[in-house]
Amino acid sequence: MDARTQAFGGPALIDGFGRTVTYLRVSVTDRCDLRCVYCMAEHMTFLPKKEVLTLEELDRIASAFVGLGVRKLRITGGEPLVRKGVMDLIGSLGRHLRSGALDELTLTTNGTRLTEFADQLAAAGVRRVNVSLDTLKPELFRTLTRGGQLAQVIAGIDAAQAAGLKVKINAVALKDDNAGELPELIAWAHGRGCDMTLIEAMPLGEIEVDRTDQFLSLKDVRRELESFWTLTDIDHQTGGPARYVRVAETGGRLGFITPLSHNF
Repeated sequence: MDARTQAFGGPALIDGFGRTVTYLRVSVTDRCDLRCVYCMAEHMTFLPKKEVLTLEELDRIASAFVGLGVRKLRITGGEPLVRKGVMDLIGSLGRHLRSGALDELTLTTNGTRLTEFADQLAAAGVRRVNVSLDTLKPELFRTLTRGGQLAQVIAGIDAAQAAGLKVKINAVALKDDNAGELPELIAWAHGRGCDMTLIEAMPLGEIEVDRTDQFLSLKDVRRELESFWTLTDIDHQTGGPARYVRVAETGGRLGFITPLSHNF
């Protein structure tokens, strides 16, 4: 398929399952300022700079996909806000929002730099961000991230909401670490007006620990939540793999990403 197909009213990009491709995730760096134990090795070897696409190349590729019918772009990493000059890229991609070629430009972040960039993101046309947060316990957060400061992330969420950005909290469900805390984390997020998504730990990439030991089936988590909350399936789509429910007691949306217990 090419741009001419779209010009004649047909879908521009079709995947192997016959689905129209309208959502693109763009990783701008493999680097991060945290070292989450389920995500990265403590001592990482990152790609050499010469093997990483320049910001101009990233803009060109993302814009080509917009031309082929992609309506939503998500900027990711690693941690995208550690990439030098990334706001120039995000600001430039905002032109597709203003032209009407793009419906949404979003960001997934660990939240550590949102206090610095939230206003700039809003000015570029970003309207919502996903923030990764697995616990509200400062010591556990420090352990899981190998040195991260929970207060820094909470301040980033505060800054994002003050800038008018909608925030969704993403948490990886970890059997030995945060399983008992998940209801509190969900209630906290919903109390702030944030959607919440739980994610099963996935055994991808080379790290020091065996992530299968931390696997917690979200089927079991949902069953536990339903013992004291009312969960109703809803037809809410963000373009990603999450399946959503409404929690009657909190009034918020809760998503489940289940690559192992229930495939995408």
